[in-house]
Amino acid sequence: MKTVLLVVGRTTDKHLSASIDEYVRRINRYIPFTIEVIPELRDTKSLSENEQKEREAALILKALQPGDHLVLLDEHGTERRSIDFAQWLQKRIASSPRRLVFLIGGPYGFSPDIYRRADEQVSLSQMTFSHQMIRLLITEQIYRALTILQGEPYHHE
Repeated sequence: MKTVLLVVGRTTDKHLSASIDEYVRRINRYIPFTIEVIPELRDTKSLSENEQKEREAALILKALQPGDHLVLLDEHGTERRSIDFAQWLQKRIASSPRRLVFLIGGPYGFSPDIYRRADEQVSLSQMTFSHQMIRLLITEQIYRALTILQGEPYHHE
């Protein structure tokens, strides 16, 4: 099974990008993991929030494959402690969907079509973070979960 972080728009902060790349490298020691980028929409000033979400949704749905287990990173999703997230991840990996896809949407969130397509929603915090910062947080948490599952000393509790 492959795990994918699907994101709308590229990471523009070079420091965040370097840190994300480091966690991707670490994750790949345990499981196949990639980040796939859906290009940001251009000329969005004339679009409403809903129009922007609908256009992003069309691109997101094109990027998904049959059999993907889609997990939205969404403020209304289920919050978990790191150890609980590790157990959750282990179950998803064991259930062997074709791909486990974590999705970070655009600036206005997800369209109703994406919510309907999603299998689950996960929240990393009740606080709000930039979409670029969430990329770092989820890659670090996936790495942390994998080290917990291996009994490695990265996580202290």
